[in-house]
Amino acid sequence: MDNDMAGRIALHRWAVIAEATSDRLGSAERGMVVRQIAGRVHDHPDGSSRRYSRGTIDRWIRAWRTTGLEGLRPSERSDAGTVRAHPELAEEAAALRLELPSRSAAQIASIIFHRHGVRVSERTVRDQLRRRGLHRQALEAEPKVFGRYEAARANERWISDVLVGPWVPHPKVDRSVRAKLFLVVDDHSRLLVDGVFYAHENARSCQEMLRRAIVRRGLPEVLYCDNGAPFKNAWLARTCAVLGIRLVHSQPYSPEGRGKQERLNRYIREAFLAEATHTGIESLEALNDLFVAWAEQVANRRVHAETHQAPIERFEAGGPHRAVDPERLHEAFRWSVTRKVTRTATVPLEGNQYAVDPSLCGRRVELRYDPEDLGRLDVFYEGKPAGVATPFVIGRHTHRAVPQAARPAPTPTGIDYLNLVAAAHEEAAGTGVKIDFTQLASFEPDDHEEAQ
Repeated sequence: MDNDMAGRIALHRWAVIAEATSDRLGSAERGMVVRQIAGRVHDHPDGSSRRYSRGTIDRWIRAWRTTGLEGLRPSERSDAGTVRAHPELAEEAAALRLELPSRSAAQIASIIFHRHGVRVSERTVRDQLRRRGLHRQALEAEPKVFGRYEAARANERWISDVLVGPWVPHPKVDRSVRAKLFLVVDDHSRLLVDGVFYAHENARSCQEMLRRAIVRRGLPEVLYCDNGAPFKNAWLARTCAVLGIRLVHSQPYSPEGRGKQERLNRYIREAFLAEATHTGIESLEALNDLFVAWAEQVANRRVHAETHQAPIERFEAGGPHRAVDPERLHEAFRWSVTRKVTRTATVPLEGNQYAVDPSLCGRRVELRYDPEDLGRLDVFYEGKPAGVATPFVIGRHTHRAVPQAARPAPTPTGIDYLNLVAAAHEEAAGTGVKIDFTQLASFEPDDHEEAQ
């Protein structure tokens, strides 16, 4: 298994156990949550659907508490080559499941051991059956149940979304752009946690908004998003895993659970955007200034029709909220990629070349960096720091996926080189003096005239 797949599996395992890692849960409550997780079907990064036992979930929780995200990376299996060496075992496992669909993977592994004397793990049997479409989940039809949900406390569950806003003048591109409002609402209090208009709807805009919201309001336990590109990407998944946030995506074509967000979106359109477009919008910065003032003075202070409280009062009733260490916050919003070190001890990233420790030649390393500043990359090997990647050939200073971070165009100097040459030529032609083009840089017509 390569490092990329191992990293995706680690993020997947965090998404599975995140709900059960809250410090607020007692042992009995955690056991109940673990049983609920074990009863669900989870989408694995390899495209399959899986269930996990309570023992597996408990083992992952212990590993995450001990070593963090690195502890959730899969380890090499002791029986990895057994089935490859004996393909007939996989066929026999499939026949045993077809003969009696209620047979568990553990029972099939036991039968194979007693018949052939070959010990195969329950997990291997389960994987082989799943590849053949013989897993028991495929034979079960779970009814879809809908229910009303409200978080029990502030910051237990944040709901995030993107609202398409008005056309706004944008000086960098010399034209109007469609502003996109990234926002977060607290499920318990209905507080508009934060909201920012951006010119680009991408992953970095989502991360910037989330960072602002965490600094202002504290750390959430769950972040509930849709399946749009700004929310469903490895970068946001890593951010949530580092911060200990459970990232949940709504099911495609199933908007249930996003009613609070949709009602807030409608309120923003009617009470803010309508007024803003009526009076006119000068720039994206001016629109954001107006929105911050409106959110704090109007949206968060109105009495909510359902809770009968102002959102800010209901949010602050629980006292101070969980903060996050600045260094951990900085680490969470960096991006990460895996690269193989070349024979010349360099690694490529976004068309740039970086020099690393020569002892890493031929190895796959992890690069952690700020996408808005590609001048510095930190190198990690097997989860441990391995120095800094020094820029060797750098042509791009910001990641192409973050166009909002592109450096602005330089201020024009007003120097017209060819007109300087023409003026020097005309002056020299009138006096008969030979032109010395090497002196054009310091040539000034007024000084020349005074010297004459």
